[in-house]
Amino acid sequence: LVPAYLAGFISALAVVGIAMLGVLFTFGVSWALSRTMLQGEVSTFSLELPPYRPPRIWQTIYTSFIDRTIYVLWRAIVFAMPAGAVIWLVANIHIGSVSLAEYVINALNPVGVLLGLNGVILLAYVVAIPANEIVIPTVLMLTVLVTGAQNLGAGAGVMFDMQSNAGMMNLLQAGGWTLLTAVNLMLFSLLHNPCSTTIYTIYKETGSAKWTAVAALLPLLIGFVVTFLVAQVWRLVAGI
Repeated sequence: LVPAYLAGFISALAVVGIAMLGVLFTFGVSWALSRTMLQGEVSTFSLELPPYRPPRIWQTIYTSFIDRTIYVLWRAIVFAMPAGAVIWLVANIHIGSVSLAEYVINALNPVGVLLGLNGVILLAYVVAIPANEIVIPTVLMLTVLVTGAQNLGAGAGVMFDMQSNAGMMNLLQAGGWTLLTAVNLMLFSLLHNPCSTTIYTIYKETGSAKWTAVAALLPLLIGFVVTFLVAQVWRLVAGI
């Protein structure tokens, strides 16, 4: 869509634009909540400063090991491992000659198209709730599964990452991707629900199922509304 010498600049501009949109949506949602659900609530900002003292090397090592390494491993066991099992199962369980993943993708496709996305992307976000980092590898894996692309990936239910931009473009185009799909994927990635670890942390911090649900569902609702509106305006302008 752009000359090769502008590709890097346009890519950087798109990333900066999405980041700025995130800031604007943050202010907008804060403004709306302060006048609805949080009307009359006192807003406070707490800044914790570490105590000024000589470095405690062993305590720092211990804290880093317990609070960082063990926490990440626990997250992998509790959240990521079940997600991996679900991904493998939906790709390898077949009903007749069609995998369970393909049935779900076909069911989600009408909603996905309405949002300027597709069923593959929606399913990828569902199974990637435990770890948002696996969304793109899951999208690639499911696209290979649906299109029947040869010589890509390592088998059904196995995520992979492509090193070739041209190869990725060909695969996504075979999966029905358009410029609208790419734009709305960036928007949905910005606005969708947090991962399960964040949701669990919100519940632990607030102790409230209500505010945990709001924190999880409000971004998702905004993501659906924004992508729907962008898709409709895009199609209206393009005459699709």
